[in-house]
Amino acid sequence: MSLMVLLPLVLATGGVVHHIYVDRSGVPDLAPFIRFELPTIGKVYDAQGMVLVELAREYRQVVSYEEVPPVLRQAILSAEDKNFFTHSGVDYRALPRVLYKTALSSVGAWWNGKGFRLRLPQGGSTLTQQLVRGYFLRNRWSRENDVTLFRDNLTWRLLSSVVGVPATNKLFRKLEEVRLALWLEEEMSRRFGSREQAKREIFARSASFNYLGNGRYGFAAGSDYYFGKSLSSYTMEDAGKAALLAGITKAPRDYLPVPGDARPLRRRNQILASMARNGYIPADVAKRLQAEPLLVVKATSPVKTQAPAAIHTVFDELRQRGAGRFGVEDFLQGRISVHSTVDQRVQTIVNDALETGLSLYEKRHPEAKGLIQGSVVVLRNADAAILAEAGGRRFYKNRYSRYSDLNRATGSLRQAGSAWKPMVYLAAFRQGLTLDTTVPDEPIAVAMGANHSVKWINNYDNEFKGPIPMRQALAESRNAVAVWITREIGLNRVIGISRELGIRTPLQPYIATALGASEVRLLELAAAYRAMASGILAEPYIIDRVDGASGEVLYEAARNALALNSSHLNLIQEGLRGVVRIPGGTAHSLYGRDFPIAVMGKTGTTSDFRDALFVGSTYGPQGITVAVRIGFDDNRTLGDKETGGRAALPIFREIMLLTYQQKLVGSAPSFPREIEDGIDQYLHPGDPQLEGRGLTALPHHPGEESR
Repeated sequence: MSLMVLLPLVLATGGVVHHIYVDRSGVPDLAPFIRFELPTIGKVYDAQGMVLVELAREYRQVVSYEEVPPVLRQAILSAEDKNFFTHSGVDYRALPRVLYKTALSSVGAWWNGKGFRLRLPQGGSTLTQQLVRGYFLRNRWSRENDVTLFRDNLTWRLLSSVVGVPATNKLFRKLEEVRLALWLEEEMSRRFGSREQAKREIFARSASFNYLGNGRYGFAAGSDYYFGKSLSSYTMEDAGKAALLAGITKAPRDYLPVPGDARPLRRRNQILASMARNGYIPADVAKRLQAEPLLVVKATSPVKTQAPAAIHTVFDELRQRGAGRFGVEDFLQGRISVHSTVDQRVQTIVNDALETGLSLYEKRHPEAKGLIQGSVVVLRNADAAILAEAGGRRFYKNRYSRYSDLNRATGSLRQAGSAWKPMVYLAAFRQGLTLDTTVPDEPIAVAMGANHSVKWINNYDNEFKGPIPMRQALAESRNAVAVWITREIGLNRVIGISRELGIRTPLQPYIATALGASEVRLLELAAAYRAMASGILAEPYIIDRVDGASGEVLYEAARNALALNSSHLNLIQEGLRGVVRIPGGTAHSLYGRDFPIAVMGKTGTTSDFRDALFVGSTYGPQGITVAVRIGFDDNRTLGDKETGGRAALPIFREIMLLTYQQKLVGSAPSFPREIEDGIDQYLHPGDPQLEGRGLTALPHHPGEESR
């Protein structure tokens, strides 16, 4: 009878021993582990190679054995596995301690009336076993406390009836952990040619794999987060920090370095004592470091960035350009890095200028403090590269802005107001009108929408000046003239010009579109002005290059710039330069000794002062274009007389002034002499100096006044 009982037990034990020490069937593929292609950190770089943002599913830095400083190696070994370099993956010397804890825990639970169940304690695992558990058995480990057996066979069912399902799952997971740990060390020794090198490779992977809390994986990421310190700078004097880091991995929730919490302090001091006993550090050093309090730096999240709107646009462009080869998830897994066109120096200027402009508005309207919003886009004229982008203020609704927030530069559809009028004038120039064509600034009525109600168009000053030159009408932003021109040449021609210049948003087929009543994105508006300033058609872009994990180029922006097909380009450039130079122009404040940069541009103010805009450029392909919009998210009014010239233009001014003063985009280009002379001739008709250069007053075309 005793033989019949003993024989199955012997056979079962023999089967377990064979499975652990001999059977190598069903082991995982080792190639990914050899490559160790774990999720790391995705980075977006600016045009100067500076990091704009770091994002990841797991914030990890993979290190080699040599990159782990000796004092940290010693702390890890003292905390987790002092015999690591002498065992074969399993430390049998720890077995009596594990069996004792198992018996004590199981009997103690039974004694306390919780019933007899096998309770396997934490601890006793080697670094190799821990790595196997996390890397190869993560799914099984995470589900071992379920009420369902991993494997449904007679042996598992019989055992679970005695010790319970979770304990059965855990026991067999531990046995598989032992088997794979032995296999891993054998296979790594074979692959790397020696046991010593295999041990180093396993240690380095463990040091890069372990979770250290707060989303950080690996000791390099943990050291940077908690201490602001790179591993390469560690010395023996940093043994306290090394011990603190080594102590976290046992239970990150319990041993995170939080000042005032006794648990991580106690764990650190235990590890320091072990390091002294093991001969790694002198006893007096350990004692001195044990007396020190927990000191951690104030962690800053890598998600915080100076360019959240730009990162938002980077993600949009990744989705568009990836074409199945790469995408946002590849970035978050650290498989790709992105080199953007953004210049962080320009971005800083934009952020500060926007905050300054909004603060000035808030001084005029204290009740709006913290509520007013704005957006800015800066484009390079040569190819429409986005140099800076602000989709909102830095701090809004009691927190800093994030890349996932609304990007008002690309995601908000708002009316353009009078900033739309250059499209009307360029379309008119193509139909033969000129800057000196006389146009009527007189009362005019338009049908509003499908109900055919009529609205009489007013100018901002509620006055009409009668017949005036087109350049004056543009400079002074006369609404009645813009509507008259649109009616004369046809709205379809205005819409056609806007499409050619890069406006992609559907436009309302009503004549009020001539006054900017249709909603567009700020980035589109900036692109249109950039095209008029440079004579080059190009789609705005923000990704310059995408690199793979090995540095290979996966994508590079195509420079598909085309010449703008318009022989009348100089007329709109001169007209927009006149908005600045002509004394009655809405942007005349940008012409003076205190602003020595030659710019062209246009203000915009929407109905009931709901939005204030300014969009302007320096001249030609060497210049830049800046677009600014100010308004509330709920579309309430900004207040009486809060025009584009008052609320938005000062922001444009500061951006242009500082960008060129710091020579971030080269020197400010001058306008061609013929453009400046054309304006001079208008301002000073009959000036003999101008006539000496061969210039005469441009003729008016009386016959065009009734077109």
